[in-house]
Amino acid sequence: MTALRTYELTDVGEQSLIDGVRPVTLGEKLTARTSHPMTPKRNPNAEQKPCDHGLFDEVGRAQIDLLDLISTHK
Repeated sequence: MTALRTYELTDVGEQSLIDGVRPVTLGEKLTARTSHPMTPKRNPNAEQKPCDHGLFDEVGRAQIDLLDLISTHK
């Protein structure tokens, strides 16, 4: 009696799987990729810069508004 082989289509062609092994699903591949920290491609040892612009700019919120400055010098 021959065992029923399962096959998986890959980028390099059709490949047979060992008995008891199932193909890795797209969801499992994506979950594995999201569990690792993101690294830049050009410089994987680079440190992340602080987000200090727009809504998260602590220094920008502490600045005096130009219109407030003009109204005090009349």
